[in-house]
Amino acid sequence: MAQNTASTQLRRGVIGPCILVLLCSGPRYGLQLVRELDEVGGLLTSQGTIYPLLNRLQESGFVTSQWEVESDERPKRYYQITQAGREEAETFKRDWGHFTQSVATLLDQLPTKNTDEETK
Repeated sequence: MAQNTASTQLRRGVIGPCILVLLCSGPRYGLQLVRELDEVGGLLTSQGTIYPLLNRLQESGFVTSQWEVESDERPKRYYQITQAGREEAETFKRDWGHFTQSVATLLDQLPTKNTDEETK
């Protein structure tokens, strides 16, 4: 498996729960979520992936959305977490520690590049 592919798949797997975590502190519109994920660094593979993901989170009952118009600005669609979404974020938070610890344990077993065969 190519390194880039593994990294991309990992990000795709955690972006949904990361959105839920952001929404736990208050409603946000799509571009706001994009910016916040980008600020954290390395979480967002492309802006085009966030809106289909927000739709899936809404279909799953984890978020709701509503359009709001502020003064002379374009309407913005704000996303808000539901109780089911909060529970999902809490479950992810609980599971993430165990998951990362398990992966770290396996990575610690990875042989270094300077094995006996390579030095011969």
